Amino acid sequence: MDDLFLKIIDKEIPANIIFEDEDILAFEDINPQAPTHILIIPKKHIAKLSDADISDQKLLGHMLIKANEIAANLKLDNTFRLVINNGANAGQSVFHLHMHLLSGRSFSWPPG
Repeated sequence: MDDLFLKIIDKEIPANIIFEDEDILAFEDINPQAPTHILIIPKKHIAKLSDADISDQKLLGHMLIKANEIAANLKLDNTFRLVINNGANAGQSVFHLHMHLLSGRSFSWPPG
């Protein structure tokens, strides 16, 4: 499987890692869309959110809780956006589930 994020998890590709535990990894996006742009990924390969199932419930919840902790550690003042793109037509370009944590500028609604 040619998965860019698995290569980052395996430390084959360098990344500026913000947080890591046994289940997830968070690192700075190399193409940031905001002053703070962190990607939060599960270490388990799930191509996209719609491929997750009930067995992934704890992992998905863990990602959300850790996103909040990462935002607090970065002193984002409870002002951030979380984005999960599901599929190419929704803007997903790497097919390993990932959540974008964005902050540091104003965001419009609806998003692009």
